[in-house]
Amino acid sequence: MTDPRKPSVLFVCVHNAGRSQMAAAFLADLAQGKVEVRSAGSAPADTVNPAVVQAMAEVGIDISAETPKVLTAETVRASDVVITMGCGDACPVFPGKRYLDWKLEDPAGRGVAAVRPIRDEIRARVRELLSDLTD
Repeated sequence: MTDPRKPSVLFVCVHNAGRSQMAAAFLADLAQGKVEVRSAGSAPADTVNPAVVQAMAEVGIDISAETPKVLTAETVRASDVVITMGCGDACPVFPGKRYLDWKLEDPAGRGVAAVRPIRDEIRARVRELLSDLTD
């Protein structure tokens, strides 16, 4: 018998202001409620990167109301899949979790033109992840 519980995914980057926010927003949008989505940062910023907000708005996803969240052991423990994006050893590791490390450029300090290719790569990876989670 399979577990009827939804899979849960946690996206983690240092500031939770760019890559992890984009990934979480794409997964929430594409999964349409089939996956529980979280994001956090090992050293969260005060606000989401404005160039990231603009780049996501260009593809119809509004993340302007999002705020960076601090990474906690409880958040990791509550997630089935943990995807890191440059937070290194700051992410706690628990047995039985699936960990992936996505090597992505950091959008910090970049304009929207530089953020677009990062956004597009994240969207492609999220689509692949969602296909893997829902097969």
